[in-house]
Amino acid sequence: MLLHRALVLATVFIAAVTPLHGQTVASTIVVLVRHGEKATSPVDDPGLTEGGRARAEALAEALRDARVDAVITSHFERTRKTAEPIAAARHLTPVVVPAGNDTSAHVREVAAAVQSQAAGGLVVVVGHTNTIPPIIAALGGPQLPDICDGEYARLFTLVLPPGGTPRLIQSTYGAPDPAEPCGRTMIR
Repeated sequence: MLLHRALVLATVFIAAVTPLHGQTVASTIVVLVRHGEKATSPVDDPGLTEGGRARAEALAEALRDARVDAVITSHFERTRKTAEPIAAARHLTPVVVPAGNDTSAHVREVAAAVQSQAAGGLVVVVGHTNTIPPIIAALGGPQLPDICDGEYARLFTLVLPPGGTPRLIQSTYGAPDPAEPCGRTMIR
């Protein structure tokens, strides 16, 4: 666990400073994760399972020494509860971007919320299987497929250098996903 946290932190810190024309200019860092393991009820807005709560704590632990400036979630309980430990540790009130039936609109609103934060900061986004990849793309990162329903451990670090090309670094945190996380069902 300690080595894992060290790798996540090293990724964030190394990515944070980008040389530009001989000067060092701070990049904005966006850490994106899917919510923790969700309960089965209530069906319309499930919370987290015990494993999901452990994953939320693992996220806070992985970013414990990072200077998190903002946390952004959807209005669903599972994203808010996943973000709760890191927000509490940093004394932050999460920015809640409601998710409706229009996923594209939600993605644009989350990207705008990220871009409204101060340049050079670190923003944590907690989203869903079908929103994290499009948010990465909306911020200038690569196009990725939706996250499989059984995947919870993926952690994406998007480095947004001022005037430069965004870079995406993928890692994991918390308990590992099952060996075959991509079953036939893509539940969001």
